[in-house]
Amino acid sequence: MRHANTLTAMGIEIWVRRQFADCADTTASVLDPKGLASEIASCTRCKLHKERTQTVFGVGDLNAELLIIGEAPGAEEDRLGEPFVGPAGKLLNSMLGAIGLSRQQVYITNILKCRPPGNRDPKPEEVVQCTAYLARQVEMIQPRLILAVGRVAAQNLLQRNTPIGKMRGQRYTYGQLEVPVIVTYHPAYLLRSPREKRKAWADLVLVKELLQGESIS
Repeated sequence: MRHANTLTAMGIEIWVRRQFADCADTTASVLDPKGLASEIASCTRCKLHKERTQTVFGVGDLNAELLIIGEAPGAEEDRLGEPFVGPAGKLLNSMLGAIGLSRQQVYITNILKCRPPGNRDPKPEEVVQCTAYLARQVEMIQPRLILAVGRVAAQNLLQRNTPIGKMRGQRYTYGQLEVPVIVTYHPAYLLRSPREKRKAWADLVLVKELLQGESIS
């Protein structure tokens, strides 16, 4: 501490590693997962809070290189408070395993943090209210790569109306950090349309190649 004070007195800037546990104020909560999760849990910005069982913040490694973003919690996610559980979650786990990753090595979240009734698509006004939360999660994790899973997630994340079939195989960027984004099909869709799994595999291979490369930019 004395050394740091001396450098400060000399007008020399010092770099301090971010400590999540020390971030207590609202501004710093962008780097505080517990604080952000608590803020989201008490959110009443849109009408979805009236029917939710609980919010679904996200799970995984906060230092993950790969951030996976889906559209919104379903019934099981709403009940358990965790994204991508049930059959779709199991398929996602298998997809990750196929490229040498486990669920614990990535971070998984959704565009929306509350379940839309009947698992309908998110409404634009609901997405708007959750946008800042997602942006803070990305800032908190600072992934090397984002995998947008499903049409709704991809279109809302990238602010495009392009069909998901045409978004696949392309490289996009997200936010001021310009994090590279790859788009693929949602596991729930793949369960209904198993013939599309080959295309999803090609997307995963691209993800693996990008993560293994020295630079993604």
